[in-house]
Amino acid sequence: MPAKKDMPSTVARSAKKARDTWGAAHDSAVEQYGEGERAHRTAFSALKHTHEKVGDHWEKKDHKGSSDARAGKRGAAARRGGPTAGGVDANATKSHLMELAKRLDIRGRSRMSKDELVDAIRKANDRATARSRA
Repeated sequence: MPAKKDMPSTVARSAKKARDTWGAAHDSAVEQYGEGERAHRTAFSALKHTHEKVGDHWEKKDHKGSSDARAGKRGAAARRGGPTAGGVDANATKSHLMELAKRLDIRGRSRMSKDELVDAIRKANDRATARSRA
């Protein structure tokens, strides 16, 4: 299956359910659209509905659904771009985001707005992923 060789390292470091979700969506997308970026986008879209990025891996969310405003869009509206939360569940409660910020040891989190928390978590996730890949 193409998913095994194409699986991003953040997904490979995640629990079996996350790997299975990404892999099934990726393989289905490869059959429908062919190998490439579109298959990866489709797989990540499916993953973001059930999981959120925490540090250098993906963890199951408490609820299913889109992770940010862009993920909730379909078709051409989604492809037009715009900001994403990079796997952070921007639709989560502020208390959930505060807990993640605490786990990721983000300084100044108690004074941050919800949008600032999402951005700080995204940046912390990016740093953790870069460290894991090095």
